Amino acid sequence: MSDRKGGEAGCSGSRTDQPVSDRKGGEAGCSGSRTDQPVSDRKRGEAGCSGSRTDQPVSDRKRGEAGSSGSRTDQPVSDQPDALDPEYEHHGGFPRYEPARPGPGFAKFVTAMRRLQDLAVSTDPDDETWDEAAERAEELVKLLDPFQAPEGVAPAGRVPSLPGMGSLLMPPWTMAKFDADGVEMRGQFSRYYVGGNMAVHGGVIPLVFDWLCGMVVHAAGRPISRTAFLKVDYRKVTPIDTPLAARGRIAETEGRKAFVTGELVDENDTVLAEVHALMVRLLPGQP
Repeated sequence: MSDRKGGEAGCSGSRTDQPVSDRKGGEAGCSGSRTDQPVSDRKRGEAGCSGSRTDQPVSDRKRGEAGSSGSRTDQPVSDQPDALDPEYEHHGGFPRYEPARPGPGFAKFVTAMRRLQDLAVSTDPDDETWDEAAERAEELVKLLDPFQAPEGVAPAGRVPSLPGMGSLLMPPWTMAKFDADGVEMRGQFSRYYVGGNMAVHGGVIPLVFDWLCGMVVHAAGRPISRTAFLKVDYRKVTPIDTPLAARGRIAETEGRKAFVTGELVDENDTVLAEVHALMVRLLPGQP
């Protein structure tokens, strides 16, 4: 991590020393936060949320052999990460969240809110309708405001059965594959995610990739990690209202580090964007 150039992210994943416009084409900042999913405290070999077992290494190749992102040519790496990292099973200071099981009203609420987000950016009613909509929104705020709950208690982001884990921050995508050898998520972007000319906003794609990389690490049975680096290469414009898939896998590991590669593709398997990321396991007490 000490060899990073100025401006590359540390364990928080943030980039704060230069404007977005100064970065090289395709690079993206990210918050690195992992609040969009339940966190399991299982040991390697226990089932993940898909029920898959993770008691074998994702890859037993040595560094220098080609992964899906190309080759690395420095030193061999053990396929037993705890041999290099005695604290491997620890989760740092990250809270351990369990899946939430809210009543059916929560799913109905989230679905309605997603539709409302689309309408908020795509409608142009008369002034009276805006006034009425504002009053109804304010009433909803008054209804829910007394029930604010801490992170890990509120169900948003902790419901694996719902699109986007039940979080309005995440696009309403669902998990199609959750295995030690890789993860695949499927979904599409609606009008809410338009950045211009009816194409998906470029900042949304790193969000999806960061979510994907976190799930890849989780599916592989590795402890909680933060995004240390996430680079996005935009290959084609990403359309809205079109079925898409995001795929990712661990290319290789080195102690606390997991190097993740992935891509966003359309129905014809055309690559729209690619990601190369570094996920680093938290140190004891590290948030």
